[in-house]
Amino acid sequence: MGIFGRKKENITISAPIIKSTFALPPRPAPAFPNMNNYIIVILDSCRYDTFMAAKPKTITKLGDVECRYSYASWTAPSHYNLLMGLLPHTSPANVYASEYYKKDFIRFNDRFGVKEFEFKNLVPQLYLPPFLRNKLGFKTHAMVSLPVLNPKTPINVGFDMFKLMDKHNDMAAMVDEMEFSQDYPSFYILNVGETHYPYALPDEPENEWPRISGVHGVFKHLDDHIVGGKLVEEESEKFFNQEKLDQLKTRQINTVKYLDRVFEKLFDIVPKNTFITVTSDHGELFGEEGYFGHGPIMHTKVFEVPFLEGKIR
Repeated sequence: MGIFGRKKENITISAPIIKSTFALPPRPAPAFPNMNNYIIVILDSCRYDTFMAAKPKTITKLGDVECRYSYASWTAPSHYNLLMGLLPHTSPANVYASEYYKKDFIRFNDRFGVKEFEFKNLVPQLYLPPFLRNKLGFKTHAMVSLPVLNPKTPINVGFDMFKLMDKHNDMAAMVDEMEFSQDYPSFYILNVGETHYPYALPDEPENEWPRISGVHGVFKHLDDHIVGGKLVEEESEKFFNQEKLDQLKTRQINTVKYLDRVFEKLFDIVPKNTFITVTSDHGELFGEEGYFGHGPIMHTKVFEVPFLEGKIR
């Protein structure tokens, strides 16, 4: 039995392209001439040092890589923060948070190609997609890899198009679907899954992926050990050894190397005046102080993420 005593069913997330969970008003004409297209690429679970170990050459054409810190340690809340405009922060000392926010939000003028954007412009929704669409005239798009971000969740507000991809690890398929209007600027958020466990490339057979008990399919099988409203404990697998964890870290590094080639394709198709931010929603632990993964973990490496941005042309 599942939660509340219901008969268990296999959870299947089948999420085609779905519009916003709220009715969308007519899109206004672009608020400013010659605004940028804006793309945020989220390398899910990619920590800063694995990104740097991959030595990407194409991605870094955007600008210098910074080590920043995510506002959350798990996918869903981190993406919500990102779409509030709270991009990973620099953790500055001796600075009031309000002063940091002011300076950070001014950067959106460069990202959007507008003037005089401030945090107060987002009031009352405090959310970028409806502001971009309904105030500035952007076409808003989301393509996501992880089911916790599927288009039926509350994160889907203010989007013209929101799609859960058929495969969790295929950024190239996202790039193939990207379109840019000549009449309206476009906003895209891409949640890229190759860097998320099991750190698999699109052409790697699924039967060759690493499988760790308690990690693989955690969303789908969360209720499997609940009977009559109580948790039935089973003997857990011994925590994996460091050699295995090092192999997993190497797999994440290799996904970044692969994605560097996918970014060549992205950079080829984006129009002039396209501003791109590349970062991660959170980091990942590979055995440091007895931790693996992310989520209910308080550790520097789960918050350290790469951050770089700029225009490719």
